[in-house]
Amino acid sequence: MQKLRESVPKSRAFQGAQASAGRLNVRYADASADEILRVALNALPGQIALVSSFGADSAVLLHLLAQIDRDVPVLMLETQMLFAETLQYQRDLSAHLGLRDVRLLTPDPDLPEDLHQRDSKMCCALRKVAPLERVLDDFAGSISGRKRFQTGQRAQMPIFETDHAGRLRVNPLAAWTPAMLSQYLDAHELPRHPLVARGYPSIGCAPCTQPASAADPRAGRWANEAREECGIHFAPDGRVIRRKAG
Repeated sequence: MQKLRESVPKSRAFQGAQASAGRLNVRYADASADEILRVALNALPGQIALVSSFGADSAVLLHLLAQIDRDVPVLMLETQMLFAETLQYQRDLSAHLGLRDVRLLTPDPDLPEDLHQRDSKMCCALRKVAPLERVLDDFAGSISGRKRFQTGQRAQMPIFETDHAGRLRVNPLAAWTPAMLSQYLDAHELPRHPLVARGYPSIGCAPCTQPASAADPRAGRWANEAREECGIHFAPDGRVIRRKAG
């Protein structure tokens, strides 16, 4: 298995990036998601990518991007454990929005197929964190669809921040609420992920995702574990079969 890259210690450049993110947060504290996205793309032309799960509300940020630049790279973690519906949704939504550079990032093919049963955190690290780190090494920044309402760890999330490697990370939808997301999807007649209507308000890998109450959308992720994150945003026989949701 590939060893995960260790966090980069703070350096002068890292601290400079943090200062830049701080200034941007002050200047664009009340900006719209569209303006924030444009600022990010203009700040790092050709050096920034959008990371998307093509999950429950991913169409919102992807639609915003498509109105500005359909050639910006969109990175999706194809963990080899996603629901079949998610992969079809990725194809359908990408075509609907005219996205021209969607890249599916895959893990080491030799990973044990039952790793999620033995150590789900390591499974996330090797199927998600490691592939994303390898690709983000080629970029100076990334754009995420994270929202503050989603988890306790995200409650104070800034719009502009730096990741462990000193890259700029932008969260244009940080302040959005579930109602705002729903209204946007309706207003622009965007296709929904098919599993949302079947009780999956938050959608990850098939073995570790269950239906959940819309009041606590993350409750269906790692339902039997005390965690809310897979790790990509911080520095009957166990065989995996691509399946549709039951």
